Amino acid sequence: MKRILVVGFALATFTMSILPAKAGDIVQEWASLKAPAAPALKPVTVDPKTTALLMLDFMKQNCAQRPRCVASLPAMKKLLAEARAAKAHVVYSIIANSTPADVLPEVAPQAGEPHVLSGPDKFLNTDLDKILKEKGIKTVIAVGTASNGAVLFTAAGAAFRGMNVIVPVDGMSSVEATAEYATVLDFQTAPQVSQKTTLTRSDMIKF
Repeated sequence: MKRILVVGFALATFTMSILPAKAGDIVQEWASLKAPAAPALKPVTVDPKTTALLMLDFMKQNCAQRPRCVASLPAMKKLLAEARAAKAHVVYSIIANSTPADVLPEVAPQAGEPHVLSGPDKFLNTDLDKILKEKGIKTVIAVGTASNGAVLFTAAGAAFRGMNVIVPVDGMSSVEATAEYATVLDFQTAPQVSQKTTLTRSDMIKF
């Protein structure tokens, strides 16, 4: 019995000694990681009657201070005009200590277009879910800043509520490109969200 215990202890010690060498610390792998290939962007055609364009936090207080957000404005102005021309629904979000008047003039809301105020998740403690349900929305197009804030969490919230999500990658800006790309990877791989999300460009969307 004693001999069996000794042998068992020796085997356990040996196993423990080799496991770290095989498994390692996952943090150690980060330095050797390579970014996955960029996803293929897909053209989409939406039904304007059941589609809402979510214009998220295009504010003087944040977007105007982010060069990547400012660079997205011409494309977002065009997308917004196309959505309105097709009579798609448009919903805005604003940030703390702001009003709709603080939305940048290039993409400013028109009378009658609703808005909500919240943090990154625009469904949290707002009427956004109610607004979308009352309009019969089945698909949302999520654009704005930051990509890894309002766009990611609000689009995910829409997906969790059963809506289809369209993300034009030229309209989801952050402070830096790496944050935008990380958000793209989240939309590609996150459970539930990836199955409901289509990555595209604003000029590949038809109403």
